[in-house]
Amino acid sequence: MTDAAPLTDTPLQPTFPQAMEITAQWLGLWEAGELSDEVLADRVGELVASRDGARGFFVVSLTGDAPLMDRLPEPLVASLRQAGEGVVDLTARNLAMSTAMTLHHSRSGDQEHQAGSERVQLRSTELLRQLEPVAVKRRLESLLAAAGDREDPCHAVVADRAFLDRWGYDAEQRLAIAAAIEAVAEA
Repeated sequence: MTDAAPLTDTPLQPTFPQAMEITAQWLGLWEAGELSDEVLADRVGELVASRDGARGFFVVSLTGDAPLMDRLPEPLVASLRQAGEGVVDLTARNLAMSTAMTLHHSRSGDQEHQAGSERVQLRSTELLRQLEPVAVKRRLESLLAAAGDREDPCHAVVADRAFLDRWGYDAEQRLAIAAAIEAVAEA
């Protein structure tokens, strides 16, 4: 008896919109009990192997109503940990962006969008606490240095500063991002 060959040797390489659609379908099946934690974790592991796949997964799973990222099933956490630094990077960026947007929506009195940003912030914080600690620490230290405007010629800090500048985050938003980063270590 031989093992069945995989249907394809090519990893899943969806576009960003395709990854969002795929994620929404999978989450619907998972919520309906038609997809186990283990099967979902395997599929997500394949999806997050590409940058667009990971971006699409996180846009839907972090912002949507599905409770997946609130429960964080162990097989999913294992899959996301195995995906490595790309997942850590996207999760850290989601933490920064959602934190800045929480403040933005608060300033404009938009409570609905503020609540959504707060949910993404909380989910990102909880996920970062579950990912590989050394990779998370290294990633968050760079983002913290950039948010604090400390002079640091390190490439990662320069890239993070460019990321924060590109989105136009002001000093108060950067302070909030720094506080959110520090809160990841609190548990």
